[in-house]
Parts: sequence; C-alpha cells; structure tokens
Amino acid sequence: MDVEMILSLLPFAAILCVGIFVQAAAGFAAGLVIVPALLWFGYSIPAAQCSLLVATIPQNIWGVWSLRESIEPKQVVWPGLGRVLFLPTGIVVLQWMDSVDEGTVRQLVGVIVLLVTLAIIFIRPTPRKHLHPVWAIIAFPLSGFFQGLVGMGGPPMVFWVQAHDWSTEKTRSFLFMMYLVSIFPALAFLYLAFGDVVIEPGLLALAMIPVLWVVTYFGLKFGSMLGRQRLRRITLGLLLLMGLAGVVGPMLS
Repeated sequence: MDVEMILSLLPFAAILCVGIFVQAAAGFAAGLVIVPALLWFGYSIPAAQCSLLVATIPQNIWGVWSLRESIEPKQVVWPGLGRVLFLPTGIVVLQWMDSVDEGTVRQLVGVIVLLVTLAIIFIRPTPRKHLHPVWAIIAFPLSGFFQGLVGMGGPPMVFWVQAHDWSTEKTRSFLFMMYLVSIFPALAFLYLAFGDVVIEPGLLALAMIPVLWVVTYFGLKFGSMLGRQRLRRITLGLLLLMGLAGVVGPMLS
C-alpha cells in the first residue's frame, strides 16, 4: 500500500474513530456522526452504513456480554423482530435514491440529523412501568426502516426505552442487544441490494477494529471524566452543526 493510498484512507479512519469515541463517551450518536461525515468525503450511504455496522460490532458484543444478567429474552424477541423485518423497506427506498443527485442526498441526511437532534433535545418521555404496545409497534419498525435507509435507526428505540422506568444497566443491555441482533441481517441486506459497493468499506472497518477497541476505552474514560450531561450538550451542539452543514453545504457549492 503506497503513501498516497494511506493518505486517502486517513479521513475514513478518523471519522470512524471520532464516531466510535462519541458513542462510547456520550452513549449515542455513532451513526449521526459517521454517516453524514463519510458522505462529505464522497462515500455512498450503503458504504457508510456498512462501515458503521462493522465498526460497532465489538462495542455491541462487549455491551451484551458485560450486561448479560440484565437482559430479559422475552423483552428482546418481538422488538428485535420488528426492527429486522423493516430493514429491507428502508434499503428498498435507499436503492430508489440511487437516481437522486449527491447534493440532495446529503441534504436529506442533514435534515434527518437535524430533526433527530432536535427530538433528542426536546422530547423527554416520562418514565413509567408499562407502555401501551402500540408504541413498540411504531418504534421498532420505524427504527428498522431508518436503519436501512440512512443507518440511523437508534433514536426511535432510545425514546421508547427512555419512556420506561428501567435501571441504567437494563436500558443499556436492551439497546446493545437491539443493535447486535440487527447488525448481521443489515449487512446481508446491504450486500444483496448493493453488491461489492459495501465490501471494501466493510473490510477497512474490520481492519480497524483493534484501533476502535482502544478508542472505545478512551471514550468511556473521557465520558466519565467530563460527565455525561456536559458531554451530551457538546455532542448535541456538534450534531446540530453537522446537520446544518449537510443542508446548507450543497446550496453553497
């Protein structure tokens, strides 16, 4: 591998490291950081999605294993199934978007990042012991759809979980499990839909896993040192800027 090729891959590696660092430190936002940032550097949404999914495999496996005592299988089966079954619907829409120009795609992703960030800021569900099943019927298929469409399927699940009076361990274990059960089906659907386009970025992300383990470790330490609430505000501010850049950037160019 020559120097020029290594230099061309540095933005890819830096974006994955930043996204995984933010996810480890703040507990969310890997997809909201990685997908739009990779689009700015010329990667397609399928390539960005595949990179994101592969990069988060170690973190999710570690999370499920370390919090396995908090996982209740009955609570995972139907939400996981709803999420996985609706992945292909998002990917079908993503295939249709192949005919849309790159600037419009970046604007669409920017709008989604903005809306999700504003929802995280302003929507604060009141925790309760039980939710009506209709909310799960809405949240998890919607999560699967957005995961397939733009790789950002976390927010609907996070809102649903925040509306429960669960412990921190149970909340984190549930989310780790939801992410993990959908990673490999999502990778399979992406490959069936887009073929070799997703192979190279997936392999590059796989080669970076040792580095991403280290980044995860320091992200966790940094999150503890700075404090979750302060880091949350910084992260949300960053996401607002990224969303605005995605919307306005194509207009300026």
